[in-house]
Amino acid sequence: MKTPSRAASGTASTAPAAPAPTDRGIAGTRIAGLDGLRAFAVLVVILYHLTPGEVVGGYLGVDVFFVISGFLITALLLREKASTGTIRLGYFWRRRARRLLPALAVLVLACCSAAWAIGGNVLVDLGRQVLGAATFSSNWLAIAGHRSYFDDTAPELFRNLWSLAVEEQFYLVWPLAILALVLVKKRWLRLAIVGALGAASALGMALVYLPGADATRVYYGTDTHSFGLAAGAVLAVLSQRWSSLPLWWSHTSRWLLPTLGMLGLAGLTAAAILMPADAPLVYQGGLAVVAVLTLVTITGAFVPGSWLGRALDLPPLRWIGERSYGLYLWHWPVFVLVVAALPRWPRLGAAGWALGGIALAITTVAAALSYRFVEQPIRRRGFRATFTTVFTGWPSAARPRLARAAGILATVLVIAGAGVGTATALSGDPGQSDAEVQIARGQHAIDQKRSEPVPTPTPNAPAPLPGGDQITAIGDSVMLASAGGLQQTFPGIRIDAVVSRQMSQLPSIIEGMKAAGSLRPIIIVGLGTNGPIDRSSLDAARSMIGQSAQLVLVNVQAPRGWTDGVDATLSRYAQQYRDVELANWRDAISGQLNLLARDQIHPGSRGGEIYAGVIKDALQRLAELPPLLGPNDYGLAPTPL
Repeated sequence: MKTPSRAASGTASTAPAAPAPTDRGIAGTRIAGLDGLRAFAVLVVILYHLTPGEVVGGYLGVDVFFVISGFLITALLLREKASTGTIRLGYFWRRRARRLLPALAVLVLACCSAAWAIGGNVLVDLGRQVLGAATFSSNWLAIAGHRSYFDDTAPELFRNLWSLAVEEQFYLVWPLAILALVLVKKRWLRLAIVGALGAASALGMALVYLPGADATRVYYGTDTHSFGLAAGAVLAVLSQRWSSLPLWWSHTSRWLLPTLGMLGLAGLTAAAILMPADAPLVYQGGLAVVAVLTLVTITGAFVPGSWLGRALDLPPLRWIGERSYGLYLWHWPVFVLVVAALPRWPRLGAAGWALGGIALAITTVAAALSYRFVEQPIRRRGFRATFTTVFTGWPSAARPRLARAAGILATVLVIAGAGVGTATALSGDPGQSDAEVQIARGQHAIDQKRSEPVPTPTPNAPAPLPGGDQITAIGDSVMLASAGGLQQTFPGIRIDAVVSRQMSQLPSIIEGMKAAGSLRPIIIVGLGTNGPIDRSSLDAARSMIGQSAQLVLVNVQAPRGWTDGVDATLSRYAQQYRDVELANWRDAISGQLNLLARDQIHPGSRGGEIYAGVIKDALQRLAELPPLLGPNDYGLAPTPL
């Protein structure tokens, strides 16, 4: 998701080995509150990942980081051009390399070595991920490899590096664009050009996004997700003439802008709590609004003496903000590794929070050590001076030569061990996670049955349950993994199951089946694993199938924060309607999680039989319902015409 970049946030230095810049405005004064805003951004992202389903919109922290980076990088480049008449591209890119590469290299070596020690699912597709980390192309490699941001079937170790790729691509291209932009003399025209680039990116996201479809392409794409960076650049151009002197600002602006900034921060908080990633609004302007709210918040903190800036500059927030890059880098790979190392650990309730707490504790320690011993030394002194110190700076009053030799040997052994562990991990890719194996097996079973003729039921043969030829099953990857069990239990069943499918897609799926004449009178729906559900989707689907059809809803077993709400909604819905029944998959499998893949979601062959069994039980309950009685059945006279 994001690369919180403190090094980009300040006054340029003329000496290559000078300390990294700090947060400075156009006039050279520090902008209060930016570290606090970084802290907000990284905290909501961490909560989004480490407490699945609790902070449903926490992903927007990435867009907050994008705006901050766009603002600081553009301000830095414009200030250098104004003060020196040029932009030293080589020096700029070298500083970016100092800021980003050391911590990233340590992360990749350490996490790949840990993944090799754990083995299994965390090794899947690791080569592509490391290549993306090394070339800052993670987002495009994931798109080309059809890897979904929203797919939990394979635990991608470095999934969060997609945003680092977007930012690094920005760092490579944007200084060149600034060289062209400064040739435009009129400031309003500069603003219009940069604003048009941002608007084009936001519009591209809205137009390319297909409601109900996987949003990975528009979310990962540099072209469709750069409007936050452009928005920050707009603020940098706009603020070129702003002053750090309080008297330059009117009394009204000094109290109004911080107040608006606080409202902007409140809006970001509300969106982080209330805006789930599967909502179409997110890609049809929602993230663009997040960028605007971030601009308002930065402006409110920019004003000299701003109370908002002081509030965001509290020491705990500054500490987190200064280390936000490391916290962002480490939190997701550590969480994936902890989950992989404890595959049977309960992931809901207090135990689930404890799992996230373990990952957070490791992340905090790793980020603090990285900041102290890797990021800061190289950022201040450069690669060469830092490595010289590492290999020659091991003092000892008693035995300086022996201490130095021992230190050098220890350093070499650690680096070599991490390199061997990484290489071994890359060569140990199993190709598919255990969940993907189950899903592929289910898909193969479906494909095989499609090539066989549908069995014709025997006329007038009484049966307590409908045959598979009467059933349409619509579901997600859990149903897909259970396809073999469903086909064995209901020969001839039609299964339409897709990985990462959401309940919001159900009405359009049923509408398409009705139009094609392929919808059968009994519909099994197994959706809700991948996000919260809305009752309106069920109402729309039931309205389409009509009262002559019967509906079975399969509830959800997944270590996600939203599953309790999903299951409660499905249960209430089934209780409300006579022709709707609940298949209680959650309770049936809860005591047998060993029959699921390590993600505690996707069933193996035995689990698939249990999945089919709870559906069979639900159909049995529907079959045993007494027929509806008319007025004459109660001995009542018909209503006169």
